[in-house]
Parts: sequence; structure tokens; C-alpha cells
Amino acid sequence: MRFNEKELVFLSRQPSEMAAEMWMRGPKKGDVVKKRLVKLIVNFLFYFRTDEEEPIGALLLEQCRVDREDCQSFSIVFLDEAERKYFFECDSEEQCREWIDSIMKASYEFMRKNLIFYRTEIHRLTGKDPLEQYGISEETRFQVSNGLQLMPRDTSSL
Repeated sequence: MRFNEKELVFLSRQPSEMAAEMWMRGPKKGDVVKKRLVKLIVNFLFYFRTDEEEPIGALLLEQCRVDREDCQSFSIVFLDEAERKYFFECDSEEQCREWIDSIMKASYEFMRKNLIFYRTEIHRLTGKDPLEQYGISEETRFQVSNGLQLMPRDTSSL
């Protein structure tokens, strides 16, 4: 996937959902564990040298798996590159749990599934499609994966 470097740097300066200094090891053979400032912004995990403002890297948190390595560390592996594993060590077990939870919820696919779930629940409870007022209710990306669409309630017989 291609990214515009200036846009990524701009995004890295936005307020983060989470940020912390932690130990990190990249996926290359021979990479060593180094202290990095790590910031979660939307669905990107940026990492910085602790004394610099420009990120040295960014991970797009899509199509990846987050695994707990031990009580204070976790790893991120991308499904299409299973041999490339990024390793992170936190200061505490609680911090590790928070990072894992936040990273798992950061993907577009997770947010899309939540939107579909809540859209379906609102429709079930009210009989109205909450996306209809925005003119996006027919967009494919907001449809349930099995092809079912929410149908507007027929109020003509009421």
C-alpha cells in the first residue's frame, strides 16, 4: 500500500488514542529491542525515537493479529506476512492489556462490524435505518456481509 509521506507525518501529529514509551523490536532478523515512543492514531501505530518529533515508522493496523507474548509484552503480525513480527514490551500487565485491546479495536474492519451491529440493533428497536438520514444506507460497505440489507419500515398500513 502506498502512502503520502507528508500526510502520514501530519497524521502522526494529531491527538492520539494512546501513547507511551515502550520497548520495541522490528521484524528484521537481527533487530534489537529499543525504547520507542509509540502512538496509536486512528488505525495507525506510529513509532518514534524518543527524542524526535518525526515518526521513524508506521504500521497500518489492518489484516493483522495481536498476540500476547507474556504478561507485559505483545506482538503484531500481519496476515500476509506471517514471518514479520513486531514485538512490544510495556511497563505493566495492565498497560499491555490496554494496548492489546485498543489495537484490536483500531482496524477499519472492527469499526465497520460495530457500525453494522448497532445499525441492525437500532433498526430492530425503532424500525428505522439510522444511516438513511445521511444518504449512505445503500452503500455496500455498510451492508451485512451475507448480502442482507435493512429495509425501510412500511408505514403505509399503520
